[in-house]
Amino acid sequence: MNRKGKNILITGGAGFIGSHLVMMMVNKYPDYRIFNLDKLTYAGNLENLRSIEESPNYTFLKGDIVNADFIQNIFDQYLFEGVIHLAAESHVDRSIDSPNEFAMTNVIGTLNLLNSARKCWAGKFEGKMFYHVSTDEVYGSLGETGLFREDTPYDPRSPYSASKASSDHFVRAFFHTYGMPVVISNCSNNYGPLQFPEKLIPLMINNILKEKSLPVYGDGTNVRDWLYVSDHVSAMDLIFHKGRKGETYNIGGNNEMKNIDLVHLLCDICDEELSRSANSSRKLITFVKDRPGHDRRYAIDAGKIKRELGWEPGTLPEKGFRKTVQWYLNNGEWLNRVTSGAYQQYYQKFYLT
Repeated sequence: MNRKGKNILITGGAGFIGSHLVMMMVNKYPDYRIFNLDKLTYAGNLENLRSIEESPNYTFLKGDIVNADFIQNIFDQYLFEGVIHLAAESHVDRSIDSPNEFAMTNVIGTLNLLNSARKCWAGKFEGKMFYHVSTDEVYGSLGETGLFREDTPYDPRSPYSASKASSDHFVRAFFHTYGMPVVISNCSNNYGPLQFPEKLIPLMINNILKEKSLPVYGDGTNVRDWLYVSDHVSAMDLIFHKGRKGETYNIGGNNEMKNIDLVHLLCDICDEELSRSANSSRKLITFVKDRPGHDRRYAIDAGKIKRELGWEPGTLPEKGFRKTVQWYLNNGEWLNRVTSGAYQQYYQKFYLT
């Protein structure tokens, strides 16, 4: 891809993974013009992007991908040549409570972006790319053995994963039907700085700090593969620039852990960092009723992206988890603002005054 002067749209760029991606792209590619589109729901935090918000190659756009007219207008105005689409409702528990909201954002929103990109590019696809970021949850649940591969049949088990599976199918349909240049990635669970504390790792760290109960679903033996967010962003960079059109790439951390083992590890790291007595935080663990349709095990085979693009995770799990704990402990003001909701005033203060 010829990089000079390209307008690149990143959706969901004020979210956890999106903010890390936006910062990397703005700093690494000064010839790009990076447009960050975010609705600024509860999980979108512009404070995460303070370091680059004055950069000459960065523009923030507030809007909703469900609004088809708005999406078409920004494509007409800025003539994006690349799209990296991360905007999504992503919390499984919320999807169980509000499945229609997930269908609208994750399915209709994706379709709006695809339609606008196709109209904007008008069949002139050279140098264009639509990169759709998905999840390993579309594959369903694994038993005690086996790994998710790119050719694993889809078997979503929650409204969230069903909505992401549907959006994946639409992206592939636009490749096969219209010849639109697309790539898809399906990643495992991300962790690291700036993650909203509804997700497991920041929730546990926050509760340990406040000496509150640590809720663990079921018996805690559900297994997840954990990927440090900076490693994910480096993979996305490669896929966007070098991925083969029409292909899917699985991104994994090679780091399977039972939830209860992860919680124990976070307790122990926090106790060390906070100079608390050994095992004091483990006493806060409380097992709660399992959520409906809770997938037993996820695990990614990331062999394809290693073979084709030379990527593999570079962060050792023990280092990554400790760095994450240390970041939250050192950024108590950020954590307090997020949990109190005060961070949502940032847009009002700095963009509308």
